[in-house]
Amino acid sequence: MKYSFAALLCLLAPFLSMAAPECEVCVKVMDDIKATMTKEQSRKKPEIEKAMGAYCADAESKLSARERKICYYIDPIKRDVAQPFSLGMDSLKLCQRITKSNPEICTVKFPVKTDNMEKKDISKLRVKQLKQILADRGVECKGCLEKEDFVKRVQETEHLSTDEF
Repeated sequence: MKYSFAALLCLLAPFLSMAAPECEVCVKVMDDIKATMTKEQSRKKPEIEKAMGAYCADAESKLSARERKICYYIDPIKRDVAQPFSLGMDSLKLCQRITKSNPEICTVKFPVKTDNMEKKDISKLRVKQLKQILADRGVECKGCLEKEDFVKRVQETEHLSTDEF
């Protein structure tokens, strides 16, 4: 019995890792902030707060809308972010921890790239992802009942896709 459970877990492991990355935008922002700092600076809380402020102040020029949203969420809790950051905590664990302060942090996701995707690739997406693509484009899919309807609508609205939302 024990061995069959272990074997089942081994078989399911590849499928469990295919899930969407958790807190992907937050992790990218934290990694970018870490990249701007030296190792010595990353151990001092005031320096970390300063680096976060500098990174987010640059928001208008180079950050995407989703990265700016994370900056908006972490600005009021900089001190709470700086503590685990100064201890060298992994970005994913850090984001999961600060999600307790603000649950929206890990809900921010990068959009699914549909540029140059063929129909067979789009049809591999889940209906939830197809609905999100349409919502990001500002398109409603009235009368869409089957997955194929959503795939067709995504392809019809390909011209509305943009990198920045």
